[in-house]
Amino acid sequence: MKISTVEEMHECDKRAMEKYGIEELLLMENAGHAVYFAIIRHLGNVNDLRFVVFAGPGNNGGDALMVARKLYSNGARVKVYLMSSPEKYKGAARINYEIVKKLGIPLVTFSKDEAMVDVMHADCVVDGILGTGISRNVEGKYAEAVDIINKHSKYTVSVDIPSGINGNSGKIMGTAVKADITVTFGLPKVGNVLYPGFEHCGRLYVSHISFPPENYNRPDIKIETNDPLPLPPRKKDGHKGTFGDTLFIAGARKYYGAPYFAALSFLKAGGGYSRLATPESVVPFLGAGGCEIVFHPMPETDDGSISFTAKEELLKISDIVDFVVIGPGASLNERTQNLIIDLIGAITKPIIVDGDGLTALARNKDVLKNREYPTVLTPHPGEMARLTGLSISEVLADKINIARNFALSNKVYLVLKGAHTQIATPDGRVFINMSGNSGMATAGSGDVLTGTIAAMYGLGFDIESAVRMGVFVHGLAGDIAASRKGEDGITAKDIMESLPEAMRMLRNNFDEVSKKYTLEVI
Repeated sequence: MKISTVEEMHECDKRAMEKYGIEELLLMENAGHAVYFAIIRHLGNVNDLRFVVFAGPGNNGGDALMVARKLYSNGARVKVYLMSSPEKYKGAARINYEIVKKLGIPLVTFSKDEAMVDVMHADCVVDGILGTGISRNVEGKYAEAVDIINKHSKYTVSVDIPSGINGNSGKIMGTAVKADITVTFGLPKVGNVLYPGFEHCGRLYVSHISFPPENYNRPDIKIETNDPLPLPPRKKDGHKGTFGDTLFIAGARKYYGAPYFAALSFLKAGGGYSRLATPESVVPFLGAGGCEIVFHPMPETDDGSISFTAKEELLKISDIVDFVVIGPGASLNERTQNLIIDLIGAITKPIIVDGDGLTALARNKDVLKNREYPTVLTPHPGEMARLTGLSISEVLADKINIARNFALSNKVYLVLKGAHTQIATPDGRVFINMSGNSGMATAGSGDVLTGTIAAMYGLGFDIESAVRMGVFVHGLAGDIAASRKGEDGITAKDIMESLPEAMRMLRNNFDEVSKKYTLEVI
């Protein structure tokens, strides 16, 4: 599903009215109906239930007023708190205000003490205080209303986005409503899908409010959810080379986990032939637990990292494989870092650069521009900060644009890891992944991801689909692990060991899995 910025949604609204003749009042009516149907889905018959509706200025408040009308018409007891002067309502919002007034639904100016009592006795609160376009912190009476809702509401429904969430970033603007359900209109906004906004939405629904598909599936909207793709069928007569032959250039003395998890996860996710080029002194330690891996012992530095003298042998091996992963646990040894840069520039196969490979790359990004084969980078925010020269806080504040701009300018696929990982493509599109959980923020999890992406390529996906599905399958495996053990304390090994079940679920119950991770349209 496409995901819009606030500005793109304003353009969709404008096109709906100007090109298709869908009047603003009709769009607001459709929005209100969508919220109402979401309410009855969760609360059942609203007859005689108590509702408190907070209506802010602008169209978000107009939508809330329309919801008040719909609830009232179905027997609910409704009271509306106006968060601003009625004179500020224009167009369709003004019309809905006048209708609510004529219907005799109680309309009162916000009062903290009165609102607190009403919210405490209400069955449900409708939050229409602020819309998607806020750009400054929530203060004054608006902050007071948010606080009352969060402390005293039994059940909260937010209109379009929880008040206080920035529609373009998901950032909490000082304070924000914590909703049980949110119904967003046209398309989900970026702030609905990125954390912490996504968590504040509760159960998120989408209503296209009668937009024609060509209005919300426009090619110039370049952000979308990373919906799962059907897995390529496994050839019944296939051999290990049929399902991908990948070389992992990884590991160093003291860094045993990263190469182990990367190379073995490739096999656990369905890959066929996993080769690990690692320092010769490391091989005995990894071989005990990863006997399915084919080892290529490499000459090493005094620090126990892969020596620069291994370059020619590594290039020879890379010529016979399908895919190469460079960097997990490779160390920050100067000679090894120089080796990594040379390999990135010389290998004539698709590659993933991860971990210590990204540190090397941060010193010489120009090598990316000379590559003729696909390149995938998998940084966490700290590594992204090094790649861009920004601070981690700057990366976190504008993740989508920073990932997209880097992928565009360097012609790479960039996986910015974190809650709802973003996948940026060389042509400027961004996919937001919906699988995964906080328990996956653990050492080695990223190495499992690199092996999973490589496995998806080995199974037959093109490079873009392999990256997307690698991220999705990795998150699905993490969710399986968390369902068994809880998010506290799951490890990279738990995620890796859940990969086969994740693949089985996708093969046997694709529609069910897809539905679970796809935003629901009402």
